[in-house]
Amino acid sequence: MGTGRELLDLLSTKNNWQATVPFPIVYLSFCLPFVVLDALSSRVAWIRRYKIQQKTSVSWRMIWSCLALSLYNHVMYIFPLSVLHWYWRPVSYTVTAPGLLRVIWDLFACLLLFDFQYFVWHLLHHKVPWLYRTFHKVHHKYTSTFALATEYSGAWETLSLGFFAAVNPMLLGVHPMTEMLFHMLNMWLSVEDHCGYDLPWATHRLVPFGLYGGAPHHDVHHQKFKSNYAPYFTHWDKLFGTLHSE
Repeated sequence: MGTGRELLDLLSTKNNWQATVPFPIVYLSFCLPFVVLDALSSRVAWIRRYKIQQKTSVSWRMIWSCLALSLYNHVMYIFPLSVLHWYWRPVSYTVTAPGLLRVIWDLFACLLLFDFQYFVWHLLHHKVPWLYRTFHKVHHKYTSTFALATEYSGAWETLSLGFFAAVNPMLLGVHPMTEMLFHMLNMWLSVEDHCGYDLPWATHRLVPFGLYGGAPHHDVHHQKFKSNYAPYFTHWDKLFGTLHSE
């Protein structure tokens, strides 16, 4: 515990750590292992056995299309708004970082809140035809998920979901370091949700009792469209009768 606390203190006292995290690079780094799997899966049988939709493949055209839209959204919307956010709410660190258990609790709270917000947003954008046609349909271009399709979405979807992710740490009053850890964790889980692989070490296999859906849960949503609206956990879909597993 002492070593963990010292590490948190070190991260906490890095000046402007929040403002210098290159999130597009982090996102692409998270996607890269799955892009490699996609490139090898057609030739390596033991990789393809873990692919959820084994009859599909990812072309380089699909990859470049997703990269182009993601880059456009970051340059035109996310980066300018991030600069405004840093100006409006400068990063201010306390000398001592929160304890490890507090960090874990705050991360879990941020994830739970985001999961609920995404579920409501997602449900509405599928139940209201105008919202689906106008905003969410772009993200459903690919019925077989792959990592770089995570951020294949229009400006409204990118900004509205980004707003939830940005405002939740403020609402819950978490430490700035915890806020950055949440953004990175949220990004990783989103990429893993869209990766298209049911790997033995995937997050949903580590969480017991089917409480976390993971890539199989979200891949079914891209196939069926009318189920599995929550991004991570399964309790809201169970409660509203929209849970579907296959």
